[in-house]
Amino acid sequence: MRFLALSGSLRAGASNTAILEAAKIVAAPDVEVELYAGLGDLPAFNPDLDSGEATQLPRSAADLRDRIGRADALLISSPEYAHGIPGSLKNALDWLVGSLEFPGKPVGLLGVAGRAAFARAQLVEVLNTMSAQLVNEACVSIDLPRRDVDARAIAADPDASDALRAAITALAQSTEIVRAD
Repeated sequence: MRFLALSGSLRAGASNTAILEAAKIVAAPDVEVELYAGLGDLPAFNPDLDSGEATQLPRSAADLRDRIGRADALLISSPEYAHGIPGSLKNALDWLVGSLEFPGKPVGLLGVAGRAAFARAQLVEVLNTMSAQLVNEACVSIDLPRRDVDARAIAADPDASDALRAAITALAQSTEIVRAD
């Protein structure tokens, strides 16, 4: 099973990216978590380039869609900037609105407890509008003692690793249900 993980932060050492990297560490052996690293490479969304003609779609947007299509599910972790979704993450989602790969895709939301309530609500609204299958049991907030904690420390924390494993298991079970339909 393959999960594509998208961090809404472009910052080196971001806690949201660390949570996704920790998910990769604690995932069961039959679940591959691939961290998408191309968020900052996507051009600003332009509907004129998303006309359905593959020759017009920017290479980075086509790559994102291809990765989404090959993934069984998505894990998204996002910070909050000015009470909203970071522009880079919203831009990536905009490139997926007209895609055939995204609708119905199971999605889990991971985040840092107490740090992104407004962004989380906006993200849920956007993902529901895009016909994502949000898996409630795979949407968890992790308590982090400080901002500079890394993936290994998160994975080593019993409470955080248990929460991540539970989210991954729920997402995997949801994915198996989608596959059966």
